[in-house]
Amino acid sequence: MSAQDTMHPVVEATPIDKPYVPPLPKADSCLLVIFGASGDLTKRKLIPALYDLACAGCMHSKFQVLGVARTPMTSEQFRAAMRESAEKSHDAREFTNVCWESFSGNLHYLTGDINDHAFYPEIAKELEKMQANGASTNVLFYVSTQASLAPPIVEGLAKAGLNRNDKGWTRIVLEKPFGRDLKSAHDLNEIVAKAFDEPSVYRIDHYLGKETVQNILVFRFGNSMFEPVWNRNYISYVEITASESLGVESRAGFYEETGALRDMVANHLLQLVTLTAMEPPVAFDAESVREEKVQVLRAIRPMTVEEVAKRTVRGQYGPGTIDGADVHGYRQEPGVNPKSNTETFAAVEFYIDNWRWAGVPFFVRTGKRLPRQRTEVRVHFRRTPQALFSRTADEDVEPNVITLRIQPNEGISMRFGAKRPGPQMRTSSVKMDFDYSSAFGTDTPVAYETLLLDAMRGDATLFTRRDEVEAEWKIITPIEEAWAQIPPPAFPNYAAGSDGPDAANDLISGDHRHWHPFQSGR
Repeated sequence: MSAQDTMHPVVEATPIDKPYVPPLPKADSCLLVIFGASGDLTKRKLIPALYDLACAGCMHSKFQVLGVARTPMTSEQFRAAMRESAEKSHDAREFTNVCWESFSGNLHYLTGDINDHAFYPEIAKELEKMQANGASTNVLFYVSTQASLAPPIVEGLAKAGLNRNDKGWTRIVLEKPFGRDLKSAHDLNEIVAKAFDEPSVYRIDHYLGKETVQNILVFRFGNSMFEPVWNRNYISYVEITASESLGVESRAGFYEETGALRDMVANHLLQLVTLTAMEPPVAFDAESVREEKVQVLRAIRPMTVEEVAKRTVRGQYGPGTIDGADVHGYRQEPGVNPKSNTETFAAVEFYIDNWRWAGVPFFVRTGKRLPRQRTEVRVHFRRTPQALFSRTADEDVEPNVITLRIQPNEGISMRFGAKRPGPQMRTSSVKMDFDYSSAFGTDTPVAYETLLLDAMRGDATLFTRRDEVEAEWKIITPIEEAWAQIPPPAFPNYAAGSDGPDAANDLISGDHRHWHPFQSGR
């Protein structure tokens, strides 16, 4: 936000009179098998989301969960561990003993080595026993493990015949990352394709479950005032940011192998690019939406090594200050190589070579230990050709900007010019702001609630298709290969709590372009 924005009041969206309570669709009857059930994702996200869905009345009476992991545990111990996590979770919005007791009876646990194919017949026997006691014959497998375990799980399920189901449907949910480059993604897709039909495969990217991400399509295609100007004739550039104030926390092992480009740009940020840039689908269904997203990915201009050197920036945080507290640099984090060259910050300039977007740069950036958590899309429109108004210099006329806030404070804002009060014709920028919680009087659904419910209902619209995954890696793998050839910067090259490396500002500078500063709030 510029200094001019802070000088003038915000124009707020008018809230509705009563809280909006959305209709709650019912899930199909389902027996959910979670691989990696003792892990962090299950405790922090999956069980709280399932608990909320059950308390909201979305679950079928035959819904059951079988947690599978190597950690020795009884079903009672599993329930106790999940309760402790759900009570502390911000995602379980209204934890009560009554709801938990009703829900927790559906949780079961089986100990075993998911790398051992001999374990999968045991899973089959456990499922048969649960189904004989009233559980659903529809089975949803959820691979909540590190990506390297997905192939042995899929192969183990196929060898035990669990990939086919004569009594109902069988689906599988795969967590990102889907491989670490184009070859590994293709190999993983081949393994999955041998065991499951593509319509039964749900590759999950939790960003696609966020309310504002879905609302991008409604905002663009449900409002005739925006779609006609959503193109190269009116838009100067698009800026997409996903920042975190946290460091790597307990994920050093994963992060050392992955880095910011693979962890965030290869999936989350490219998904935001596709939703911002895609053509109108013929219908809001899985195949129509995903087909348009793939077309955007195919149109993104590939980079040579020389172009990677000019159009990408990588960084690694050093010691600094976050919210007044001193924090370590990346190389001082537990489990990190003291000489690590893994990037914790990545910025890339993409170009989409199609009729709508030719010549419009899409700047994306992501990083850890930045001043605040923020995920947003900012669409910057072209400046007016001249000011026209007396005593207002051309360079003082702020361009229009539409901001799609994904987290926190989900919503949409628009910046436009208005006359300042007084006898003279002077202009300033003001904002109109739509905030989900104030406009609808309710919290937005947690992403995993939306996606789990969709998987149980058989709606793949918000999940990623096979060719979509491989198209993403065709963009990212050449960047990774070029970075392997180009000497890395002198890491660390930005302090924790700063806006990132200086080179990122150079990437976007020119023609009145700049990153939105973190310190300016919304």
